[in-house]
Amino acid sequence: MSNIFPKSANRLPLQIVIYLVVLGGIATAGATYYMTPKYTRVGYAPVQPVPYSHALHVGQLGLDCRYCHSNVEKSGYANLPTAQTCMNCHSMVKKDSPLLAVVRNSYESGEPVPWVKVHQVPDYAYFNHAIHVNRGVSCVECHGKINEMDVVTHAQPLSMGFCIECHRNPEGRVREKADIFNLDSPTIAAKAGTPVAANFVHDWNIKPPQTCTACHR
Repeated sequence: MSNIFPKSANRLPLQIVIYLVVLGGIATAGATYYMTPKYTRVGYAPVQPVPYSHALHVGQLGLDCRYCHSNVEKSGYANLPTAQTCMNCHSMVKKDSPLLAVVRNSYESGEPVPWVKVHQVPDYAYFNHAIHVNRGVSCVECHGKINEMDVVTHAQPLSMGFCIECHRNPEGRVREKADIFNLDSPTIAAKAGTPVAANFVHDWNIKPPQTCTACHR
């Protein structure tokens, strides 16, 4: 009786295994390359319930970040402004604008404005705003040129690699205290050179931790 299958069929199982290994490798490489914060976060710019322009309020009018995010120097979280904060100005400026209806309703009802969160730290990671701000790290390092944005956009990946790179080389990220909330100011390294920045890091005793427990508690 002749063979039902040709001899070449004996190689089929090995070929299938090789095919699956190659396919799995390609899929893994693709996911590793593209399913990272650089591709999944950067550029995210959700529509907000109120069209607040940082380019206008911060860039043109010169509003200090701490006026709205009042706890950023004291708290681990950068708080969002209440409707009362907005109404301090908008009870007189454009007080009847339909674009501010959500703010007025929030002010009258006490319900918070339903802002859409742009920058979200994963539950498994710990980040303290006050520690970074008080050690010379400006808002612009993580949030980009927020003072030029009409719509807040996720500018940096804020990935583990991004954070570790900063912790390894803080000299290139820090600013003098007076420049921290000036989003157009250069870093100390850019303004005075890396040796001066290194001295600043030494004098301020800036020693960013690089252990796992620093961020994963």
